[in-house]
Amino acid sequence: MSEVVREWQISGEDWYAEDLGARAWTDCTFTDVDLTESTSAGATFERCTFHNCRFNSSTHHATAFVTCDFRRTSFFDATLDGCKLTGSVFADCTLRPLTVTGGVWRGVTIRGANLTRLDLSGLDLRDADLSLSDLTGAVLRGASLDGATLRDTELAEADLRGASLSGTDLTTARLRGTLLDLPGAVLLAEQHGALVDPSG
Repeated sequence: MSEVVREWQISGEDWYAEDLGARAWTDCTFTDVDLTESTSAGATFERCTFHNCRFNSSTHHATAFVTCDFRRTSFFDATLDGCKLTGSVFADCTLRPLTVTGGVWRGVTIRGANLTRLDLSGLDLRDADLSLSDLTGAVLRGASLDGATLRDTELAEADLRGASLSGTDLTTARLRGTLLDLPGAVLLAEQHGALVDPSG
C-alpha cells in the first residue's frame, strides 16, 4: 500500500528531479516548490493546492490530480501520460509546451490559458470549462468535449475531427479555419438555426 500524506504544508522547497513514486497526497498545500524534472507513476494528489510551483520538464504516468488548485504554476515542457485531472482548476498557469497522452480531464477549469498547438487528441474533456482560452492550431481529434464550455474560446485552425460534442455550444467559440467532421459540421449548422436534411 502506498504511503498517504495528509495536510502537509510544503513551502519554498527544492524537489528538483524528485521521484514521487506512487505516494498519495491529500489536502496538502505546495507553495513555491520546485518540482522541475520530478517524476511520478501512479501517484495521487487529492484536493491539493499548488501556488507558484514549477513542474517544468517533469514526467507523470497514470498520476491523479483530483480537485486540485493550480495557481501561477508552470508545466513548461512537462509530460502527462494517462493522467487524471478531474475537477482541477488552473489559473495563470504555463501549460505549453506540454506533452499529453490520453487521460481524463473531466470537469477541469482552464480559463484564459494559452493552449495553442497542443496535441490533446483523445483526451476526456467532458464538462471542462475552456472559456477565453486560446486553442489556435490545437489538435483535439477524437477528444470528448461533451458538455464543455467554449465561451469565447479561440479555435482557429484547431482540429476537432472525430471529437464528441454533445451538449457543447460551438456558436459561443471563435471558429476560423477550424476542422470539423460531418457530425460536427451538422451540429454547428443546427446550432446556427439551419435545418439539416440527411437525405440530401
